[in-house]
Amino acid sequence: MESVLKLEEVVKAYNKHLAVDRVSFEVPKGSIFGLLGPNGAGKTSLIRIITTITRADSGTVFLNGEKLGGRHPEVIGYMPEERGLYKKMKVGDHLIYLARLKGLSKSAAKEAINYWLEKFEITDWWDKKVEELSKGMQQKIQFIATVVHQPDILILDEPFSGLDPINTNLIKSEIHRLREEGTSIIFSTHRMEQVEEICENIVLINQGKNVLQGNVQDIKQQFKDNLFEIQLEGQPVLAENENMQIVSRNNGTLVVQLQDDRASNQLLRSLMDQGHHITGFREILPSLNEIFIRQVEADPKF
Repeated sequence: MESVLKLEEVVKAYNKHLAVDRVSFEVPKGSIFGLLGPNGAGKTSLIRIITTITRADSGTVFLNGEKLGGRHPEVIGYMPEERGLYKKMKVGDHLIYLARLKGLSKSAAKEAINYWLEKFEITDWWDKKVEELSKGMQQKIQFIATVVHQPDILILDEPFSGLDPINTNLIKSEIHRLREEGTSIIFSTHRMEQVEEICENIVLINQGKNVLQGNVQDIKQQFKDNLFEIQLEGQPVLAENENMQIVSRNNGTLVVQLQDDRASNQLLRSLMDQGHHITGFREILPSLNEIFIRQVEADPKF
């Protein structure tokens, strides 16, 4: 798959602290990619390198197949966790100013801003000062500022912070729409359930190093524990054996751990042969949050 962003052996140190230690990963073009890690892992340092705010000490970053350079910020949209809006400026003037910094003409900026204000049904905010807006409202303005120049790649750091459920769904919908239109999105958050819902691929960074990367569903399969939930009518009599351990039993619902996932077909066949009526059967895969904790705790440097 073609990559929009590629990092090769990237290193960044501050004084004697190695913040990024030979990190390599690729972001598939047109995907939603999760950049994950605990506090102090090196995520912010990586984002600063990708956005050209700072330079890597060594290693190479490619954007759209080219070595990262001074003109690339115009095709990047970055929404930092710490918002950077000027409180005293009016919303419309502020958005035009930020759009002009990304290379848009004044008329093109105004047209694009009006499009987004109408989409979010907030056209009456144009003359409001930023300080008059709630945190959630400011978040929506920050999102518009991030996407107004139609960047090739979006970097969103905790984009749902301060948003109520309705506006969270609104921004999620726009993220998916932008992805469908070809925008590549890097999504950084501590909320693993959001990553699991939104991201197709991830990289997990800890202590400045790659710990885990790949497709979300493939990773969940990699870390599965061969747990299965079985729902049966009545009170089933099921005994443990060398291939199966019963983890929990609640009325007609059993959670069992099998020696390997291939034994699931044998178990189903055995239950049916015994005359059990099976009303539900599913494999229980670990959540990304469980995998995240497991990998970070297993890292001897953590």
